[in-house]
Amino acid sequence: MSDAHHPTEHDGPHEGPIKTPKQLILAVFYAFVIPITVIVLLVVYVTSEHRPAAGSKAFDPESVAQRVQPVGMVQVKDASDLSTLKTGEQVFAGQCTTCHTAGLVGAPKFGDADAWGPRIKTGYDALLHSALAGKGQMGAQGGGDFTDLEIGRAVVYMANKAGAKFDEPKAPAAGASAAAPAPVAAATTPAPAAAPAAAVVATAEPAKTDAAGAVPALYTQICQTCHAAGVAGAPKLGDKAAWAPRLAQGVDGLTASAIKGKNAMPPKGGSTASDAEIKTVVAYMVSSVK
Repeated sequence: MSDAHHPTEHDGPHEGPIKTPKQLILAVFYAFVIPITVIVLLVVYVTSEHRPAAGSKAFDPESVAQRVQPVGMVQVKDASDLSTLKTGEQVFAGQCTTCHTAGLVGAPKFGDADAWGPRIKTGYDALLHSALAGKGQMGAQGGGDFTDLEIGRAVVYMANKAGAKFDEPKAPAAGASAAAPAPVAAATTPAPAAAPAAAVVATAEPAKTDAAGAVPALYTQICQTCHAAGVAGAPKLGDKAAWAPRLAQGVDGLTASAIKGKNAMPPKGGSTASDAEIKTVVAYMVSSVK
């Protein structure tokens, strides 16, 4: 038996598909060009779906300005400029109509005399307080951002459409704030025998100042809605008989009640004031009956 190797047809030299320099150059060229071409075509295919069509106004100045406009805007209102304040109908159309037109989530339907009747009987002040502070599933101001006067106008607009005869609230006179300190200045001089009755009337006015000589802003914005007129069981500002049972709690105890909320008054009167601001207002109201 022989181990001699017998050559076969497969024992010859192996040759690749590239046999000439020209074929090598072409192979290298296509190895780069083909992948790049495929990538470019894919990119064009993907982006063509979002490319503006011929004749599109996507790059017009107005279209560009609309796309880059701010998400929100800050609007500063001057309460003394009546021309900037909205009417009751405008406030209703911009905010209240969402629930009151269809009577959603328990809101009395616009123009429904039966639904509004019991509410109208509570009076304008009570309705205004509910609108400002929120009631049931309705948030403060229905989630809007209006002045108290604008909300008051909206309340009157809706109530009157359901049969009420409320007068539209008037804007405060420009000189009202300037004249406010006068009653306090008069209190420093001796008064005749009839003065005590007049003093009680004066202390019931929201213009009464605190020890620092100014009415707390929070009282003017929120608290006076109920406390100036004694709405919804709130002790009226300057009413010693109404405040007498409460004074035993002291300023700290009354402040705790105001922060937590009590009876018809929601926590912090429906405001977002700090605890310190609440205490300042409580101390102001307590001082009005001492």
